[in-house]
Amino acid sequence: MEARAYLRHARIAPRKVQIVMDLIRNKPVDEAVAILQHTPKAACEPLLKLVKSAMANAEHNFSMDKNSLYVAECFVTPGPTLKRVMPRAQGRAYRILKRTSHMTVVLKEIEE
Repeated sequence: MEARAYLRHARIAPRKVQIVMDLIRNKPVDEAVAILQHTPKAACEPLLKLVKSAMANAEHNFSMDKNSLYVAECFVTPGPTLKRVMPRAQGRAYRILKRTSHMTVVLKEIEE
């Protein structure tokens, strides 16, 4: 039994999210929440909401015990890239790529 939560089209680059996801993978949920609350990275805020959403899904939809949950899987995939133009010298235009992310968090119960 597993509980999932998704966040799609988050306006943050996947490689920045990946750094934070590596910190919480295979950790108990309460420890993962503590790590996310005290890590000064931009990706922590949406990830914290995502973990809390997955906890609520586990408790409400699957009647899991929230004290025995851990982060079984968490991964990020690139979403659509927004292409923007930055004016440069001598009339040139450089392309700016504003990357988006699709984040997934999977929680499972610890088996005794």
